[in-house]
Parts: sequence; structure tokens; C-alpha cells
Amino acid sequence: MTHKEFEDFILSQPKVWLDYPFGEGTAVYKYGVKPEGKIVAIVAEGTKPLRVSLKCDPKLAELLREKYETVVPGFHLNKKHWNTVICSGQLSHDEIFDLARLSHKLVAEG
Repeated sequence: MTHKEFEDFILSQPKVWLDYPFGEGTAVYKYGVKPEGKIVAIVAEGTKPLRVSLKCDPKLAELLREKYETVVPGFHLNKKHWNTVICSGQLSHDEIFDLARLSHKLVAEG
């Protein structure tokens, strides 16, 4: 998966917009009203394979980490609620998009 493919998908979700609060190189996709918003996804730009951090239900987060070596605790995030997915092909595009939808839902309801 490329950054553009992920970005096109995540920006198609309701009320999601791009921000760079941590500086260049870290794309942060937020939900809600600018300029605040809540983080839905974080992409480390320029990484190969792409690395995407997404909010997740804590129990599901643990299950995914046990099942997939490319799903790890969220980098610089609350490890209970965030996973970083290394998009190397172990998870399909659709599975990553499903996790992004879940992240959006958790943040929107949160």
C-alpha cells in the first residue's frame, strides 16, 4: 500500500482532514473541526514499507499483535489503544481500510 492509497481512503471518511502538528514527515489525519480535531491515523512519511498508526479496541489490538508480526504497539502512542501497521502485504488493503474505518468510528464516537 502506498501513502497516497491510504491518504485517499482516509480523507474520504466523514470530517477527516490532514494536519502536520508534529512537523514535516508525520502526516496526521484528524476527525472533527479544525484546528483541534482528534487523531484518527498517523503516517510516517517516506517509510518503506508504509507505517500507519490507528486507534483500535484494546482487545482487538492485542489479538492483531498476536496474529500478525506486522502489527505492533503504536509508536509514541498509548500502547493499549493504538497499533502501528507495517503495510508489507501481510494484511490486505481491505483489512487495513477496515482498521482505518474502526479507528474513525472509535474517534468519532469517543
